[in-house]
Amino acid sequence: MRRLLKLVLPAIFFLICKPTGAQVFLHPNQAMKSPETIVINRIETTNGFSTFSLSIENRIKDGYFCADRNIFLVYPDGTRSKLLKAEGVEVCPDYHRFREPGEKLDFRFVFPAIKENTPWVDLIEECSSGCTFFYGITLDSELNRRLDELFIKAEKVSPEASIGLFKSMIDELDSKNLGIEGLLYINIINASLEAGDKVGASVWYRRMLTSGAPRLGYYIKFLSDKGVKF
Repeated sequence: MRRLLKLVLPAIFFLICKPTGAQVFLHPNQAMKSPETIVINRIETTNGFSTFSLSIENRIKDGYFCADRNIFLVYPDGTRSKLLKAEGVEVCPDYHRFREPGEKLDFRFVFPAIKENTPWVDLIEECSSGCTFFYGITLDSELNRRLDELFIKAEKVSPEASIGLFKSMIDELDSKNLGIEGLLYINIINASLEAGDKVGASVWYRRMLTSGAPRLGYYIKFLSDKGVKF
């Protein structure tokens, strides 16, 4: 992508309510993730469980991957739900070794059902190093649709025009404590710098610092690692 950070690649999102009461989310947006090549393909909640179908692509020689037993869904209020089982992936210290770069592994994480009316969750692996995480997994169909449109439009216009697009969304969502909020700030700061407006970037950076956005410290570190400090 020309300007937008890679972690904001737009995702197609659908919410399907089946007669059984099941909910299916395809490719939900998230604010930040690690490792770079891991993706959530599907979330399905039915019969008292929520199943996350994921895939990861290997990009190095002799790559390997495993899932720690300590994996949690973290709700906006800080309460947590622990992984019940992992399917299709080895549990550490055992591991899946990839045969070659470009190989993909499909696997599933099963949790207790996500609480009703939850707007977003984090998925976090607690381990010693190289831990998997997804911050701000958005579980609102209308918001995801609008985010998809926002990222697509912002990619097609000038940095100056994209600032206005992100500003409009931030102004609307700033008070809602949503998991995606920090990502919007990162993109407007990035667009300001690309437009050559360091003063504007610093203003939005300071606004981000006082926004109370969930996981704010991780976004500050992300910008710092990119050399963005004010």
